[in-house]
Amino acid sequence: MAATTLATFLKDRRTRLDPATFGFSGRRRTPGLRREEIAQRAHISPTWYTWLEQGRGGAPSADVLNRIARAMLLTEAEREHMFMLGLGRPPEAHYTSIDGVSPRLQRFIDRLDTCPAIVKTATWEVVAWNRAATVVLSDYGKLPPGQRNMLRFLFTNPEVRAKQHDWETIARFSVAAFRADAARAGAVSQVQQLVEELSEASADFRRIWNDNQISVPGEGAKRLVHPVLGAIDLEYSAFAVDGRVDLNLMVYTPVDPEVADQIRRLASDR
Repeated sequence: MAATTLATFLKDRRTRLDPATFGFSGRRRTPGLRREEIAQRAHISPTWYTWLEQGRGGAPSADVLNRIARAMLLTEAEREHMFMLGLGRPPEAHYTSIDGVSPRLQRFIDRLDTCPAIVKTATWEVVAWNRAATVVLSDYGKLPPGQRNMLRFLFTNPEVRAKQHDWETIARFSVAAFRADAARAGAVSQVQQLVEELSEASADFRRIWNDNQISVPGEGAKRLVHPVLGAIDLEYSAFAVDGRVDLNLMVYTPVDPEVADQIRRLASDR
């Protein structure tokens, strides 16, 4: 059943492709690319690709599926679906860096005028934030790209450390969650330089990192000691963005309505 379903998927996607996009011209009797053209682009045998579309030859390897995905210019969602059909599992994660978010997502977090909200990557680089976040957390807009890493803030920025009511607990949880995020998104090699940097700069980070704890962020509570607002209690929730394991939306909700009103007023001045 899986092979037949994969065969249907491959044929459907192949016939939807525009030959002109791939540099092919001339009249064709059938829509899309030919089987041998996909095989050539994927660097696999035309016979083997034909068998896949016919549901023959057994399960393909992950390498073959990745080659076909590139040959057909599949989206990440289509590639994942193809892996589930062909191998019964999603593909291994391969981390791709990101510099920002869509205007739609930015508009959404901007509407959260009382709730600090940030979007961070699997390497914990902050790539989007709202005005409430600049009031409560950090003014990321004043920092150049590459200097907006949450883990670096926590272990090397005295002001950020001073805000944490229970720094040790927050630090341990953050390191454990960071380790899990990087592994899940296939970004272990990408964070190696940051780990080495923080291990050199912070004995606390080196101590906590070597404990090898893993945790998955979801929901929780934290207390901050804010220089203007005083001690404030926040509840936080983490959400995947567009189902991606490498992009995470964090929303912090003030427990006290009066604090929420204060955050709104301070944010409106920015």
